[in-house]
Amino acid sequence: MLVALLIPLALATLVYALVLLRAALAQRASPNPEAIILGAVTNFFDTLGIGSFAPTMAWFKFRRLVADRLIPCTLITGHTIPTMAQAIIYLVLLGVLVDPVLLVGCIVGFLMGCLLGVPLATKARVWVVQAIVGCGLVLAAFLYALANLHLMPGGGTATGLAGPLLVTAIVASFVFGVLLNFGIGNYAPTLVLLSLMGMDPRLSFPIMAASGGLAMAGASVRYVGIGEVNLKIVSGMALGGIPAVLVAALIVKSMPIELLRWMVIVIVLYAAIVMLRAASTGRTEEMKA
Repeated sequence: MLVALLIPLALATLVYALVLLRAALAQRASPNPEAIILGAVTNFFDTLGIGSFAPTMAWFKFRRLVADRLIPCTLITGHTIPTMAQAIIYLVLLGVLVDPVLLVGCIVGFLMGCLLGVPLATKARVWVVQAIVGCGLVLAAFLYALANLHLMPGGGTATGLAGPLLVTAIVASFVFGVLLNFGIGNYAPTLVLLSLMGMDPRLSFPIMAASGGLAMAGASVRYVGIGEVNLKIVSGMALGGIPAVLVAALIVKSMPIELLRWMVIVIVLYAAIVMLRAASTGRTEEMKA
């Protein structure tokens, strides 16, 4: 079963890398230096468990690197290859411990949700995207605070789920897949949900990374194809993120990140306020038009 997951992951990584390279060469989109650093930093700490989506969205907004409408699409395509590298590493290290029905079910559910959510994100009004991203940032800040205050669910020792709990986990994965298109990462929700169900929290990593890797690759190919991304930012994030993931997973492995998480909370909340204000303004203007 593990080999059956690793092979499509490796193939999807190769296909997406070729699609991204071809698009970047066609548009002569050289990697943005700031994006290389951003990809390295966010993916390094993402591998250690702090998450990458919320900090990336906050930095995009803070530095105005990407138009608000393109923030979710750009961060997904930029983080795809580093996330797939994480998926391969975590599947090799922990995947064999996870019940295969749960692992495959969550991956398929998340993939379906992500692919079906692509048109929702690309056709949504700007203020709708801003509102969803803003709410997602607030949720991320709340979960970061819970983690720092040691109030996150402790989890149990289970390696799989059965019956209603299994169905709930798969359905929730589908919903998380849809929300991914709006820049709301699946790590924290997956960790909380599975921990509350009694799962070993460590086993969220292969489920989250494998789900995210495959789904993001599928969605990213579509985003690149319809031109809904900033290729200079995307290629830079991918270029910086890959070595950062390998260093974090294979060399550093763990480090104290509580202070950094408090700093991220401040940045994320600032970006959330700006996003929600922009959404409110945009909705008001649309109603007046």
